[in-house]
Amino acid sequence: MESSELQRVTHWLIDGVWSSEEPAEMIADFCERLVAAGLPLWRFGIFIRTLHPEIFGRNFIWRQGEEVEIGAVEFDVLDSPQFAQSPLRIVFEQGLEVRGRVDDPDSKRFPIINDMRAEGVTDYIAVPLSFLDGSIHATSWMTRQPGGFSGDDIAAIRAIMAPLARVSEIISLRRTAEMLLDTYVGNRAGARILGGQIRRGHTDTMQAVIWLSDLRGFTALSDRLPAETVVAILNHYFDCQVTAIRGHGGEVLKFMGDGLLAVFPIDEYVGDAAHVCAHVLEAARESRASVEALAFPVGVAVERFRFGVALHVGNILYGNIGGGNRLDFTCIGPAVNLAARLEKITGRLGRTVVASEGFANVCHHGWHELGEFPIAGFAKAQRVYGLAEETPVVMA
Repeated sequence: MESSELQRVTHWLIDGVWSSEEPAEMIADFCERLVAAGLPLWRFGIFIRTLHPEIFGRNFIWRQGEEVEIGAVEFDVLDSPQFAQSPLRIVFEQGLEVRGRVDDPDSKRFPIINDMRAEGVTDYIAVPLSFLDGSIHATSWMTRQPGGFSGDDIAAIRAIMAPLARVSEIISLRRTAEMLLDTYVGNRAGARILGGQIRRGHTDTMQAVIWLSDLRGFTALSDRLPAETVVAILNHYFDCQVTAIRGHGGEVLKFMGDGLLAVFPIDEYVGDAAHVCAHVLEAARESRASVEALAFPVGVAVERFRFGVALHVGNILYGNIGGGNRLDFTCIGPAVNLAARLEKITGRLGRTVVASEGFANVCHHGWHELGEFPIAGFAKAQRVYGLAEETPVVMA
């Protein structure tokens, strides 16, 4: 591989890679340019560790003539026999290159090289990808060229690593920011923040269904159980709702102790209020079934749980609120206040799901009027509706 050709690929990495909209496109373009420049590359892999509560990292695999494979690896891979015998373990833990020629007896300690022999691979090298923050990521390079990679090929791979690392780090940092924002503020709010909506007072008016819920008897539960157990219970309890909420188009904005605030945006131009409300009700039913099925062992006993959720539809202010340089991306407004008051009524009435008159009028699915109730902060009493299928339960 001539130095001038390598220089062209380097310049493209620095200046032209941004024309690729997705990482997979960039990787495919990168590999194809290297092959065109003379590198006998048959397979390339890049593994980027992530800052994510569930995912250890993401990998991208390119093969000649095929689409780039994209995968996510969970943390349990670190305890697997496959990882223990992988060249990438040495790269991650020691930051060293690992080479495995199929004709080298020492390479038999790496099962992947034996697997690749069946596909005609003659040479393999894993090279660390070092980011400026000191973190070590990994690349792998394979060839089918008789005799394996030449000395010039290896030199070219090493020379391209620095520009590849800088570009990969920039892409990784942006993705990390997106994932952190998705994890802590939700995907819609995260997109707005990354888009520049970061100043206090940046808010939008949005029509949405508001979901407010909390766990019954949480104060007593917290008093009699160790804090670690309470946290574990809360995590399982929130899992029962978050999966259903996200699965039906909602976004969790906030966890407040045992409380959860979520919104389901309504597109006023499409006029899909009835469709959205139907999805919200289905999410509430799924959450109710999941919480009822939740059985948490504590010593010789098994804890069972109940919760309440209030559903309301209305206009909200959605955006940045806070003081100084500490902001929160949340929603406020009379509609949110009403949902919060209705959620308290669920406990008084022994109901799991209650809805405002506004929600029940949009979502006609077997509601039963529970009466009018004075609501603090509201001039008029509010009609409250419960599901006809539910039997009230009086909490002890």
